[in-house]
Amino acid sequence: MTDPQTLEQMPGRLKSRPEFLAVREGEKRRGPLFLLEVLDRRRPDTPPRAGFTVTKKQGNAVERNRMKRRLREAVRLHAAIAMQPGHDYVIVARREALTAPFDRLANELVARVKGRPGPKRSQGKGPRKE
Repeated sequence: MTDPQTLEQMPGRLKSRPEFLAVREGEKRRGPLFLLEVLDRRRPDTPPRAGFTVTKKQGNAVERNRMKRRLREAVRLHAAIAMQPGHDYVIVARREALTAPFDRLANELVARVKGRPGPKRSQGKGPRKE
């Protein structure tokens, strides 16, 4: 059985489509194995929540489920303690997450979770260069 201290560190789960879509408005941290989307819910008293997704382009159902299981386990073992309370995290797996060594996957995930926010990309609303 899992001890209570470990349960406190485990992030909650994002389950519904509106929750996943809301996180898309937040910050994006790109990596070779996955894309991490982070949204600050501005509620530091709530535990972090995580969601996992894999597009159909990444393989058949068996492969997509394996990628999600590997990412879920990496969060459980390594990244959960780095996740900030009051934040939502969506991890969008890339094909390389299927074959990458688990240590590399976990280390990459921890690095992305701890990563500082980069500048937001321009949406093309500034002056055009000609």
